[in-house]
Parts: sequence; C-alpha cells; structure tokens
Amino acid sequence: MPSRRKVVLVASRKTVGKLNVNDVIDQLVGHGFEVNVEEYFNPPLFGSNSHARVKPDTEIVVVLGGDGTMLRAAELVHGTDVPIVGINMGHVGFLAEFERFQIQDALAKIASRDYSIDERVVAQVAVTIPHQSTPIMDWALNDVTIENAERGRMLEIAIAVDDVDVSSFGCDGVIISTPTGSTAYAFSAGGPVIWPEVGALQLVPLAAHALFARPLIIGAQSTFSIHIPHSDQSTQAATQAWICADGRRQQVLPQGSTIDVHQSSQTVKLARLIGIPFSSRLVSKFDLPVRGWRQGSAQHTLNDGEKK
Repeated sequence: MPSRRKVVLVASRKTVGKLNVNDVIDQLVGHGFEVNVEEYFNPPLFGSNSHARVKPDTEIVVVLGGDGTMLRAAELVHGTDVPIVGINMGHVGFLAEFERFQIQDALAKIASRDYSIDERVVAQVAVTIPHQSTPIMDWALNDVTIENAERGRMLEIAIAVDDVDVSSFGCDGVIISTPTGSTAYAFSAGGPVIWPEVGALQLVPLAAHALFARPLIIGAQSTFSIHIPHSDQSTQAATQAWICADGRRQQVLPQGSTIDVHQSSQTVKLARLIGIPFSSRLVSKFDLPVRGWRQGSAQHTLNDGEKK
C-alpha cells in the first residue's frame, strides 16, 4: 500500500518551536503519511500566476500557525483540489480548525479523514494599467486592499458595479473582501460578517470623505470596478496607489488604473470538523457577549430578591 502524502507548513521553526514541529512530523509518519515540510517562503509577485507548490497526490496540507500562515498555505494549493487544515499557534486563528492543545486529536482526525470540506469563495482580480494592453491577474482568499501609496494624502476613487457608476469620493482606501475575509480587515473597518456559504463580495471604504460611504455587498455574478482617476495637476501633485492581495502580493497602481474584482470560478478548500457551525466559531473566536448586560443585571436583581 503506497504511503499517504501530506505537507506541513510552519511560519518558522523558531516561532512555533522545533520540538513541536518535529513531534507533529513523527506523529504524521506514525499515521502512515509521507511528510514534506514547507517553511517560510516569500510571497510571489502580484500577477505572477505562479503554479501551486503542492504535488498532485497531496492528500491535505496541515498548517501550524495563525491566519497569516493559512493565507500562505492558500498560495500553495490555489488552483488545486487539495484542502487545508489549520492548527492555531497564533492569537485569534479564525481560519484554523484546531488549537495548539488539540494537536494529537487533530492529527488523529486528519488520519481517519474525520472532517468535511468547506469550499471558500475566492476573489478574482484584474488590474488594468494605462498604456498596458493586458490586465494583470491575481486572486485573494481573504481580501484585496487599495490604498494611497503616499500616507497622509487622500485617495480619489470612483466605484462602479456591473459597469454602472455607484459612487466616488476621497478616502484612505477601500477593502474588497470575500466572506472569509469579512471577519478580518473588513470587519475592523466596520463591514458586516458574511457567512462563508454566501456567494458574495463586499466593499468597505476606509475613512471616506463622503455622506454616503457604507459597505456594499454584491452577488456571485456581479463585479466591483474601482477606478483611480487622474488628478488635476494644477491643484494636486500626482500620487500613486497600491493594491495588495491577502496582505502578501502587492502592485503599484498609477493614476488612470482600473481594478475589477469578481467571484472566481475556483475555490480554496478548508477541512472542517463535521457538525461545527460557523456561528459557534464566530462566538468562540470573537468571545461574543451572548449574554448581555441587561440580562446580567436582571439576574443579579432576582438573586438579591431571593436572598431577602
């Protein structure tokens, strides 16, 4: 019987702890896996369309780290059917399925294939730069950010949805996120949480100088278009913006550039524990106050009355 294959990805042996990594490798080998270790690697260039680095017969990619490490792992499997499972070694670790203290249980479930596959929406990005005939293509599992390259200056943008102009304003930038990324930067900027199974993308303005600058959510068949117009050279010095996919791959955006973002036909597959709903993950990871202060106050009053 041929050995099973797995990739273990770590941010760095120094960060995670060499003993922990070696122990995980030994346990995986004990479960019959052939283990390949991928340590920290630099992000590919924006639009490089680099091929996935996992072998076709890879069964699953195990990630030891936080959400940033999970996003690096997504670069390994993008364009394949290989799933990712995360063991959180960081702080929140929203994308991870297990915590550090659950390593042995996690590896046992992985070995017995006691998990389901959750297919996550991927954003397809096309950047059209003036005087270039071919758009630069990239993608994002979490989010795409567009910001001013010169801090302290406002970025002027125009937004369209399905070729219909929707709004324009000055701002610090915008975030276009997938449902997966709705609990990350977009959430911090005031965007709503979108459940992973929803086929949608959202756009969240950053410190927009406008009366109407609320988050926008579009469906699976729609496209956001963000245009960076040329400034009036007599009143404002020329500035450039930049785009960043998943906080890793960056590209300068000269004035006159247009960025189109829509839902990709490809997905990234995450291995999930069977029967654990997203709502439970949301409550536990964000430590949500499911019992409000009014309920607590009422309970204390009742208890005091009972004592009397």
